[in-house]
Amino acid sequence: MGRKVDIDLLVDATAIAERMGFARPQAVHNWRARYPEFPKPIAEFGKSTLWYWPDVEEWLKATDRL
Repeated sequence: MGRKVDIDLLVDATAIAERMGFARPQAVHNWRARYPEFPKPIAEFGKSTLWYWPDVEEWLKATDRL
């Protein structure tokens, strides 16, 4: 069985960018490519990638981005 998460806390790159005040989600994709410690996605469906917001938020705080 996989990890249990609250589906209301799943976010895509656009939602992460919006929470960060960015106009485009490209920053999220750049972080993912540049930083191996960026949280792993919960799910990937074709071109759609979902992260668990608490994981992303923790990483953003730990790297002084939030």
